[in-house]
Amino acid sequence: MTHVPALDQAHENRTPSEFWVHLGLNAALITVLLTGPGWAAAPAMALCLVLGVTAIHRGPRRHQPSDDVPWRHIRTASWFFIISSLMRIVRESGGLPDWLRLLPDLVTVPAYLLVGMGFAGMLRRRRAFEDDTARIDALMVGLATAFLTWTFLIAPNVSAVLTGPQVVNVLFPVFDVSILVLAARMLLSRGGRQPALWMMIFASVALFIGDLLYCLRVALLVAVPEQAINVFLLLMFALLTGASLHPSMRELTEPQQGGEQRDLTRLRTVLIGVMVIVPVALTALVPDGSTASNLMRAALCVSLVLTVLARVIRSNNLQARAERISRRRVTHDTLTDLPSRELLTETVDRWIARTGAERTEVGLLFIGLDRFKMVNDNWGHPVGDEMLRAVGVRLTELVRAEDMVGRVGGDKFVIAVAGPAHERLAESLAERLLSAFTRPFPLSIGEVVNSVSIGVAKSGGGTSGRELIRDADTAMYKAKTDGRNTYAMFDVSMHAQVAGRVRMEQALRGAVGRGELAAHFQPIIDLASGELDGFEALMRWRSPELGNVSPVEFIPIAEETGMIEEMGAWLLRESVRQLGEWTAQRGPDARPLHVSVNVAVRQLRDGSLVRLVDDALRENALPPEALWLEITESGVMEDLESALLTLNALRTMGVTLCIDDFGTGYSSLSYLNRLPVGIVKIDRSFINEVGENGVNEPIVRAVLAMTRAMGHRVVAEGVETEVQRDWLREQGCDLVQGWYYGKADLPANLTGWIERRSPALAEA
Repeated sequence: MTHVPALDQAHENRTPSEFWVHLGLNAALITVLLTGPGWAAAPAMALCLVLGVTAIHRGPRRHQPSDDVPWRHIRTASWFFIISSLMRIVRESGGLPDWLRLLPDLVTVPAYLLVGMGFAGMLRRRRAFEDDTARIDALMVGLATAFLTWTFLIAPNVSAVLTGPQVVNVLFPVFDVSILVLAARMLLSRGGRQPALWMMIFASVALFIGDLLYCLRVALLVAVPEQAINVFLLLMFALLTGASLHPSMRELTEPQQGGEQRDLTRLRTVLIGVMVIVPVALTALVPDGSTASNLMRAALCVSLVLTVLARVIRSNNLQARAERISRRRVTHDTLTDLPSRELLTETVDRWIARTGAERTEVGLLFIGLDRFKMVNDNWGHPVGDEMLRAVGVRLTELVRAEDMVGRVGGDKFVIAVAGPAHERLAESLAERLLSAFTRPFPLSIGEVVNSVSIGVAKSGGGTSGRELIRDADTAMYKAKTDGRNTYAMFDVSMHAQVAGRVRMEQALRGAVGRGELAAHFQPIIDLASGELDGFEALMRWRSPELGNVSPVEFIPIAEETGMIEEMGAWLLRESVRQLGEWTAQRGPDARPLHVSVNVAVRQLRDGSLVRLVDDALRENALPPEALWLEITESGVMEDLESALLTLNALRTMGVTLCIDDFGTGYSSLSYLNRLPVGIVKIDRSFINEVGENGVNEPIVRAVLAMTRAMGHRVVAEGVETEVQRDWLREQGCDLVQGWYYGKADLPANLTGWIERRSPALAEA
């Protein structure tokens, strides 16, 4: 059958109407029972029973709860109630012999048991049993009700010689109290207060009142009208079965997400007070009975007082536990459960305060994971979190019991140690950590190696914990700038360095938008023909505050902070635009030029680089081969697989890829063979002494032979003399660039290069 959402919606809209019709019809029939003629009582009762049994069959089937076992118990109980009611009608008309007059009451007993089983099943499925406070409050309701039941119902029957009917009359209050306790558990537990739940609660109360009136009439011979008893029992039946017609009945058998423990409301406080005061007051006011009766009442009162005491203790324990949890959340990291920056600071302050008297020294190691962002970018934050937890465990294993390991945010950890200054505890621990981090971490995605940079600061007194952490943090950044996977000791000169770095970082932010960056271009010459082959684009920054800043200073900051992505995108667009302008200026008959642009590691990991390149080339009507993208060996090797995805896409597009500074990185033939590059640029450090029998000449010859065998062209960087140029030409080098031909300059100063057409420029 095809599922039709519109019909489902209509069905949901009809269900509440059916629910209200059920309640309205039952209210009308109960009114007839109370105020109508005597002959109408039996038909009204019969119709109430028919409506109830119809509701309990239709409701669960219509709403299809996740687990209808509790509702099946209530459905079966309803049939027992109906059979019992019919038997009572027959008994009242004299249709049952004396030896069967107890049968209607006996048939009612399974109905009580099944209702109790249904309520218990709902509690289990709602996970209400996990709410200790609700359990205690429900127990108080049960004990108070048991006290009243014993005092007014059970004790009078027990005091006499018990007959069969009296035994059953004694059982009814016991069942009622049990059902009331279960109902109270559902009401007081965490979770929603659904309309169906309130129906079940009111049904339990109506059942208790009906049985109370019945016992008063039968056991104590109180003049209680039979219609009043029937009204409450029929009301119970209508509410119990009608609950199944409301859509919220599904939630009665579903786990409830109630969140944290509720505060004690005013209504709940009043309820607890009444539960305690009434039994105690009745104990003093009601005349004494038999010794057994008084003992039972005393036992129930004591139980009630103990229950209140248990609730007070439980509430106090919950509050204390909540305070401990709240305190731990403040003082410990939630991911690794290591002490947080606040607890570390407090502890280090205490240690420093003792250093003078104990002649000890406090050492702090500030540990930063190298290139941790790559872990998150490659495998996602769950693996990154797994890595951080594993790092916390390893650090804890490497320290002494009296040392302290904490996490101060992100991928930063701190270890605090204290001991005699001559033992060099901090330095020796830093060395052990560097060695320990060469071992891989077994993670869910496999084994991962991640080095660390460590800053070490020490204090013999006079320094606060916060200042010591700051100093160690400063030293850690010095270790990172020194090449990572090392440690650095703090000294006061680092403060000036850090202050300068922070100042530069703040000045660099927004430099693109303010127009402070400029693209300079250095010519690249074809050695064989002597003609201009293209330009390398280089980024320059002139700050209004700092003046001209060297790329050696601001590029590392841009890479570390992520600003390089915006700045690199600007350089690429500006370089392609300038090449398009030069190409149009030279005309269609001139030799095609290229522009070579450096690409940062972060740009390689950014999936938008391919789109950026494509858009820039299309906007300036340039072919893909007019653009060279330079990548460093070390940068690619940081994340080879991700880089290959981007590089292969660019190569497929037709863009030429270059390995920059070849010889300073991995320089592995296997890596070079995997990369889709067409150009290899030999680093300037290898060109310095070529042509003069320099020590690097064999290396350059080997690189030229290797790259030719692989089909790559070679660019020699840093050519500054005629001797170097001639030697490279003899060795078959393809292209050169360097100060011998010209420095990187603004486009306005390169007009002569654009207008020259003759190979003579190579001799200029």
